[in-house]
Amino acid sequence: MIDKLEFFIALANEKHFGRAAEECGISQPTLSAAIRQLEDQLGVMLVSRGSRFQGLTPEGQRVLEWARRIVGDARTMREEMRAARNGLSGHIRIAAIPTALAMLPRITAPFQERHPDVTFSIVSRNSLQVLSMLENLEIDAGITYLENEPLGRVTSVPLYAEHYNLITAAGSPLSDRDSVTWKEVGDLRLCLLTADMQNRRIINQLLAEAGGTAHPTLESNSMIVLFSHVRTGRWASIMPRIIAKSFGFPAEIRMIPIIEPQAHHLVGLVATHREPFTPLVSALLHEARILSDEPDSQ
Repeated sequence: MIDKLEFFIALANEKHFGRAAEECGISQPTLSAAIRQLEDQLGVMLVSRGSRFQGLTPEGQRVLEWARRIVGDARTMREEMRAARNGLSGHIRIAAIPTALAMLPRITAPFQERHPDVTFSIVSRNSLQVLSMLENLEIDAGITYLENEPLGRVTSVPLYAEHYNLITAAGSPLSDRDSVTWKEVGDLRLCLLTADMQNRRIINQLLAEAGGTAHPTLESNSMIVLFSHVRTGRWASIMPRIIAKSFGFPAEIRMIPIIEPQAHHLVGLVATHREPFTPLVSALLHEARILSDEPDSQ
């Protein structure tokens, strides 16, 4: 039944029989047959069908909750037995908000040194997508904001606090200042993250509280894109200090603290709350706690 539940989760995630079958590495008829067999075993209809996938029935929604729990527990058991037999090995999937990507080596590098048989895949997603991927078992852990918006039932480890800086080219407006205000920043030609990013929502709120409004002339979901445009001297940006420092800015780029108010928001590692955790997630949480305890982590 575990395989059928995994197929059902994939269908709920993809909302399309063909894409779900491809994700599972099976044919569409095999997937459809497995879902029907699962319905027969449970005695309820799980999927509303027409010429194409039309959503889950109310019973299907409830079974999806159980499926995630059962499949998660089965994966935990398999990983625990593999770790007991061969030591810690396997693959960890992480999704991180764009502003946190630069700090990930502070976790992955020492982790990989301790556990050389573990590999990683890391993708950039907004905060809502990180939580959705956790819920759907598409990732093992996420790096996201721990405040402002509800996280749901997760275990979290604070890693650092975002402090915001104006990033601008030397010789551009405000570049000779030791600090700037949020209202002053709102008057600049800005390039910022897209509106679906929580970082952007935070910046919008801080500017609004200072009596300003964000009117960026360029938006992107990539911090590299923003930085490359700042280097032209035609744009300024607002970036957390931790990612701005990671770029190793040349002398012609200024990093200026934004004050009035001096704002910060907590970022951390999150994993779906379960007991026990998989050995890989347990080790990752341990690594995150080591980083959190470092004096310069906040």
